[in-house]
Amino acid sequence: MSDDLRREFVRNVATLLTGTSVAQALPVAVSPVLTRLYGPEDFGILALFIAVTAIFGAAANARYDLAIMLPHEDEDALNVAALGLLIAFAISVVLLVVVMFFSTPFSRILGNEHIRPWLFLAPLAIFFTGLFNVLNYYNSRLKLYPDIARANMVKSVAMTSVQLAAGFLKAGAGGLVMGQVASSVFANTRLLRNTLRCTNWRGISFGRMCQQARCYRDFPLFSLPAILANALAQHLTNILVSAYFGVATLGQYALVQRVLGMPTSLVGAAVGQVFFQQAAAEKRRTGKAASTFDATVKKLVLLSIPSFALMMFIAEDLFAFVFGEPWRIAGGYMQVLVPFFAIRFVVAAVSTINTVFEKQRISLIWQLLLLISMIGTIVLSHVWGLEFHEFIVILSVVGTAAYAVLFFLLFMVSRGKF
Repeated sequence: MSDDLRREFVRNVATLLTGTSVAQALPVAVSPVLTRLYGPEDFGILALFIAVTAIFGAAANARYDLAIMLPHEDEDALNVAALGLLIAFAISVVLLVVVMFFSTPFSRILGNEHIRPWLFLAPLAIFFTGLFNVLNYYNSRLKLYPDIARANMVKSVAMTSVQLAAGFLKAGAGGLVMGQVASSVFANTRLLRNTLRCTNWRGISFGRMCQQARCYRDFPLFSLPAILANALAQHLTNILVSAYFGVATLGQYALVQRVLGMPTSLVGAAVGQVFFQQAAAEKRRTGKAASTFDATVKKLVLLSIPSFALMMFIAEDLFAFVFGEPWRIAGGYMQVLVPFFAIRFVVAAVSTINTVFEKQRISLIWQLLLLISMIGTIVLSHVWGLEFHEFIVILSVVGTAAYAVLFFLLFMVSRGKF
């Protein structure tokens, strides 16, 4: 990587990181208040709602949003974006019809009747998730990183404001759910204004959209099943945790995921977004992306060691002090899961290298294996009658091994060897 590109990389990451830091710091700062306004059961219901919206949200654009970065011509990229948005709208309408007729049996499948009234908000949240995906990558293509950072801040402020206000009004789990939906809605405002201002909408046509759909058909064929498998591996696990161990246990586990996932959301997402753009640029220049890949991995490893190591040693007392004594048990879960989340932090940020080289088949195979291993772990743990703590020990080992395999595959892809 040249000095100019290195400086640009650091500058763009810093821009995204500044906004993302504020966006992530705010929910963390109010978490001690939220854990005293809401109980583990409330957080469990929120985790179920997020599971539903995340699984369907993963398919919201049929993964055409990732292809926005790839066309040489901006007009082609615009038609890819329009295609992704059209798909998101269609999926949301279909889901709204499904929820209207089948909300009761669906809530029973989820194992919690209290989630039923909030399922009607899921199609709205999924549509705005799809809209954000499209706008996020389109603004990344335009290198409007400051506005992406502001969008993340708006998203965070909207969520925490609604959740806090509803918590003080004793709204129960609904307050957490409404905050989640509000964040999806308000996150799009700034990015949408940019797109309306910088875009020549006359360049959009149904014929061009169909042309781009054919050109990047590997994204729905391979990347879509891969991301669905990834979403199912994480969120179907949450649904099964609620079904097998109870919604309160899911609430404890969800808080651990939120805290341990913070470095990935805070730093990894910012690094990964810039990595995607620069890896794609290096690939267009040289046919490989080894330089960008190696430099990014080194930075991520150096960042991960101190933060995750500290979490491992002080988790139980930290959770009890910060979130309240009822959450001490979550700290014990956290200590077990640190290795899994640490390697995921590094690998997830550079996983878009498969997209850059259009190696969606590799992602699909790995994601399917991850899904099978994760779901198999929890089902077998239930069959064997294991306690939840025993289950997450096995889950941590399996997840760590899976991401180690993925890292090797990404390393080879970056060098054009697959």
